[in-house]
Amino acid sequence: MSSQINLIKPARLNNEEISCWFTLRNHDSVQQNKFIPGLNLGLNTDESASVVLENRKHLLEETGISENQIAYAVQIHETAVRYVDSGGIYTDTDGFVTDKKDLALAIQVADCAAVLCGDSKNKVIGVAHAGWRGAAGNIVPKTIQQMIALGAEANHIHVFISPCISLKNFEVGEEVAAEFPEEFVDRTNYSKPHVDLRAFIKKQLEYEGIKPKNIEIDDRCTIEVEEFYSYRRQKEKSGRMMGIIKLN
Repeated sequence: MSSQINLIKPARLNNEEISCWFTLRNHDSVQQNKFIPGLNLGLNTDESASVVLENRKHLLEETGISENQIAYAVQIHETAVRYVDSGGIYTDTDGFVTDKKDLALAIQVADCAAVLCGDSKNKVIGVAHAGWRGAAGNIVPKTIQQMIALGAEANHIHVFISPCISLKNFEVGEEVAAEFPEEFVDRTNYSKPHVDLRAFIKKQLEYEGIKPKNIEIDDRCTIEVEEFYSYRRQKEKSGRMMGIIKLN
């Protein structure tokens, strides 16, 4: 289906076995009469549910996914990673893994990182919502470990880290900075601590055995680039983008 929806398709996670997408803000989207312009996919935003569900319908049409083939998470910024074998809405979840064919896994973000993982050889996929709480709580290592428990091999897992908040813009208080190793906290170039979320996630992945060459990072900052939603920049007018990975 042809549409005006613009998507990122990570190079390492699109092949015969796996399909993967990350949505942009799409602020020139054809849908009108919205409180939050664009392709807002978050039911946890101030947009009406009917508009968000219509946006999700358009996205599914664009990606060729049927409604019963996708698992959505009701995210709470924690570290629960759930195995799923069917589509639906799953509460209190910030990560998924599956080895079920024709199932897509979805994570919503707006400054946090969506971490999308796939092992094409062993046919196992996973996703994680990695904000500071999830990242510091090891949701990414937990996702990789659960994938390996399903038969994935670390040296065959490819990963995409989505656009997210950058070091330059991720100013935090001392209570947050203390949750991260000092090598990922910049205390010298700013008046308050700044955290390098992307670099921290990459290091976690490498520690779990993921090869650096298998990690694809989109280094654009959601706060600085208008193509993305950003909660820090837009507050209640921020929608949610979505990372989706599907085992074909």
